[in-house]
Amino acid sequence: MLETLRREVPPAAFSLGFLGAVPFVALAVMAFLAEPIGGWALAALLAYGAIILSFMGGVHWGWAMAADEPSFTRLGLSVVPSLLGWGGFLLAGSVGFVVIALGFAALLWLDLQAVAAGRAAAWYPQLRWPLTLIVVASLAVGALAT
Repeated sequence: MLETLRREVPPAAFSLGFLGAVPFVALAVMAFLAEPIGGWALAALLAYGAIILSFMGGVHWGWAMAADEPSFTRLGLSVVPSLLGWGGFLLAGSVGFVVIALGFAALLWLDLQAVAAGRAAAWYPQLRWPLTLIVVASLAVGALAT
């Protein structure tokens, strides 16, 4: 499966995408270490999740601007992930992790809609599916460890 991804996804997107997933997995594992490391890892995982969710929402802002379609709908949807990430971060604890995880799942759906509408590269789902699964699983671990 990984080899198929490497063939279908541009090398830079593949490498940077999976490197971006490393902190999710590492922090989720570290969350089970003794204090103070475990607590620090949970806080770092929640913050990283919020930041990356916001970043991923910005992708949709970029697509809208590149297509010269800066409508309230397109741009409005692109800022929702930032708001979810911020809200999840402020809520903290298990609820915060769940909010951010649901944000990533919803964003995957929005990404798939963008691909279907021809606004995103055809290879994008091949990258987004495994990365979203890794991210959501890591955030679920964070929720359970809280």
